[in-house]
Amino acid sequence: MKTHVKALVVGGGAVGTSIAYHLARAGWDDVMLLERDELTSGSTWHAADLLPYFNMSYATTHIHDHSIKLYKTLEDETGLNAGFYVVGNLRMAQTDARMDEYRLYAATAETVGVPFEWMTPDQIRERWPLVRTEDLKGALYHPTDGYINPADVTMALARGARQRGVAIERRWQVDGYEWKGDHWDVAVTKMVEKGGNLVPSDETGVIHAEHVVTATGNHAQRTAKMLGIKIPAIPVEHQYIVTEPDPALVEYRKTHGEHPVLRDADAKWYVREERGGWILGPYERNAPARFEYGVPDSFRADLFPLALDRIEEEYMSFIHRIPSSEQVGLKDDYNGPICYTPDGNPLLGPAPGLRNMWLAEGFSFGITAAGGAGHYLAQLMVEGEAAIDMASLDPRRYGGDWMTTEYAARKNEEAYEHVYILHHPDEERPACRPLRTAPAYDRQKAMGAQFGCVNGWERPNYYGPLDAPDSFDHDGRSFRRGGWWQYAEAEAQAIREEVGLIDATAFAKHRVFGPGAAAFLDWFTCNRLPKVGRINLTYALTAHGTVRTEYTIVRLAEDDFYLVSAGAWEAYDGDHLRRAEEDWFATHGGGAANWFGVENVTTKWGVFAIAGPKARAVLQEVVKDADPASVLSNARFPWLSAREIELGMCPVRAIRVAYTGELGWELHHPIEMQNYLWDLLMKAGAAHGLKAVGARAQNWLRQEKSYRAFGNELGRDATPLEAGLDRFVDLSKHFYGKAAMEKTGIRSVCVTLRIDGPADADPWGREALYLPDGTRVGRLTSGGYSVAFGQSIGMGYVRPDLAAEGTALKVRIMGDLWDATVTCDSPYDPKNATIRADG
Repeated sequence: MKTHVKALVVGGGAVGTSIAYHLARAGWDDVMLLERDELTSGSTWHAADLLPYFNMSYATTHIHDHSIKLYKTLEDETGLNAGFYVVGNLRMAQTDARMDEYRLYAATAETVGVPFEWMTPDQIRERWPLVRTEDLKGALYHPTDGYINPADVTMALARGARQRGVAIERRWQVDGYEWKGDHWDVAVTKMVEKGGNLVPSDETGVIHAEHVVTATGNHAQRTAKMLGIKIPAIPVEHQYIVTEPDPALVEYRKTHGEHPVLRDADAKWYVREERGGWILGPYERNAPARFEYGVPDSFRADLFPLALDRIEEEYMSFIHRIPSSEQVGLKDDYNGPICYTPDGNPLLGPAPGLRNMWLAEGFSFGITAAGGAGHYLAQLMVEGEAAIDMASLDPRRYGGDWMTTEYAARKNEEAYEHVYILHHPDEERPACRPLRTAPAYDRQKAMGAQFGCVNGWERPNYYGPLDAPDSFDHDGRSFRRGGWWQYAEAEAQAIREEVGLIDATAFAKHRVFGPGAAAFLDWFTCNRLPKVGRINLTYALTAHGTVRTEYTIVRLAEDDFYLVSAGAWEAYDGDHLRRAEEDWFATHGGGAANWFGVENVTTKWGVFAIAGPKARAVLQEVVKDADPASVLSNARFPWLSAREIELGMCPVRAIRVAYTGELGWELHHPIEMQNYLWDLLMKAGAAHGLKAVGARAQNWLRQEKSYRAFGNELGRDATPLEAGLDRFVDLSKHFYGKAAMEKTGIRSVCVTLRIDGPADADPWGREALYLPDGTRVGRLTSGGYSVAFGQSIGMGYVRPDLAAEGTALKVRIMGDLWDATVTCDSPYDPKNATIRADG
């Protein structure tokens, strides 16, 4: 066995073998894979073989698409049949809401080029008469989809890896990791059979690996302990059953081809043919998490006791949908562990706080994702970035000290249960909430706040009626304009016409301070640094010159900076800052003149954003100053500046900026004084029409100003120049990623569009954009409604030649194409007169 390798992949399931294969394919010629047992002995062996295209995520759709295309080529390359049966995938709908879900998904699929067809109940019945259709609304059909043999595809990937020089070693267990500054020392032990168990032998060793990838599946908690990090990947029980041959199916197959994989999402199951019978896989309620603290040593390719009573409802609905199955007995049944994460998406990318350690954990659809996950992770490792923005899968999205085993286990159970729950874009899942609450939470709730969850924080999405039942938000969700829409509209109108107060406490906040702080940040970000008392919007770039993070930087002193970034990305941004800090010291030294520190101060500061034409009037009611009449004027407090002020008895770091594009301030305050400040502002604002405002209205308003949002318009697949942020890039200085950004050029351009959409729906930011002749030319990244223009609005990327104001395009909303027109940047108040207003 090798003892020195470029990359070590730990885990021999479909995901691990794919990663090893793709690393070798990308040019790394010294790769080794370790498996503690046999290849496929984890969840791979009992997976139900499916390859579902369906996913609402742009990144995950790319991953699934790559997998399906790759698997069709493996036999030609390796000589091994991957066992791919291209029978299609029929996703049925019992309700109009489910059809709306499919329409929204289809708009995302179009942006990736995934083929699909729409089918009516009559067409389904004519083609597959064993399927009952009278209670269906329709279906979405993927003709290029199907199912695959998990063991066969894993072995084909393993052979492909070996053919490219990868060493695959079985029966070796990893027992420890130690970072040596430029490589990992990985302690390993040879495993042997003893009494039917796999036990450690006396043979041990150490592997020196420049990079390590963990794809340990159900063993992710053991991996986390060895690495000293948190990995919220915990398995959940999943059952499926195999029936005896169905005589009606056997007769049908004498003259017809195989049924597609059938999915009745409203009944929460999938079905496919299996040797004349059926495989039924339900996603029922109350499936428990297992192995919360690690997999027992005695558990190998094992299963759990059956709990068929738990899936009785799903089984009966299967009989309803395929009536011929009622007389068929059960042949086999399985109940095995499948790893989940709190949002159901895998953890794919750099391990938090560690160098050259990569995670590929939490794959609930591991066979479907394995090929694409290996491809894009190899791009990240070999080239520094992937062709798509992988932030939505990044392991650091669940970083932070607040993450616990209990949270992960309960949220993973919820994610399993929600596989076939309607995936409304305005959905907020209830498990483990509330958890992280700002002090004003109870006050906001008493005012009718309906909360969303951001990085564990409760944040008001909108304020509904005071007497609303607990189910109000849930009952009002929709793929069109939901029950919340009228409240968000009123809140947006209040900010445009009077004044609103937004809780932005969830913002991530870091302090960078010390003699070397300015030099570091000047290299770390692309805009010029602000002067003392001023602020700048700026971006940290990737090595490829794309956008890694957006920051608002407040310069408190010559060597003291306050950085504010998106609340959902606190650990993601903090980890990047600390890695960049290490890189800086490695090249510049850590002497007194160069020293600086990075401190996460997120939980020390609450944030309220007050905005609207009357914002200054409200603050003047409570500001304490020797000259209160001028303290908030342009002369003393100009736009894009920061001041330490006093509001009543509360010291406030006020920043004159507003994400809504109106006159406004962000009020950063000691978190322990939040309730006092909330009460003070609400009382003072009563005479001025102050309205509490949630995040959904703010999202609409920022699109009227063409303000880009990280995770939407901004990400690792576009440069700041492509995002139209030239004014925030100082090309006269040197900064990280500059040369790569300039070399990339302009591949596509971010634009804002006014949209003449349907009367009952707005875009969600996932839709494809077309020329009037039907040619697909781009995609939306944000969408919503504009109170200023009385129509839908959106932002997205198109070819550079289509970015001119007035360009006519089409956007697909709820299945139909609607007129859209490229508008100017910042269509609401393009000269920023309102935001600069004096008083």
